[in-house]
Formats: sequence, C-alpha cells, structure tokens
Amino acid sequence: MQLNITFRQMETSDTVKDYVRQKVNKVKKYVPEPVTASVVLSTERFRHLCDVTIVAEGKTIKGSDSSEETLYSSIDKVMDKIERQLRDRKAR
Repeated sequence: MQLNITFRQMETSDTVKDYVRQKVNKVKKYVPEPVTASVVLSTERFRHLCDVTIVAEGKTIKGSDSSEETLYSSIDKVMDKIERQLRDRKAR
C-alpha cells in the first residue's frame, strides 16, 4: 500500500502518522493490492480537517470530515465513512 500523508498549517507528528497508517491499513480487507491512499490533515482556527482519497482497482473513494474536538476524532470519522463505502461496493 502506498500512503501519502500531508500536514497543512500544522506540524508533523510521528504519533499521528502511525495512527493514520493503522487506520488506513484496515482498508486492505475490503480491496486487494495495489492501493494508493492520500491523507491530508489540516487545522483552521478551532476545526481539525481530514481528507482521505483512496484509489483501488481503478476506482476512487473519497471522504472528508471536520471536528472541533481532536484530530484523532476527525480521522476516526472519515475512516468510518470510507469503510462504509467500501463495504457497500464489496456487497454489490
């Protein structure tokens, strides 16, 4: 899996990178390799934004979410959305 993590308007953090890798690796059970994932993490005032784009089997799945709580909750919410989309595609 090729994973690209981009931080905008915030400092990079290894713990956040590891957390994102852990969450994105759950996608492997829904789609076969090769998978390309792009994650953009940013902050705007009091909001934490997370945008995820996954390309697998020639199909693109996108999800985004924002949270005023923590960056981790934004990551959790967007990955739940992505997993739901992948489950629906696999069921078809």
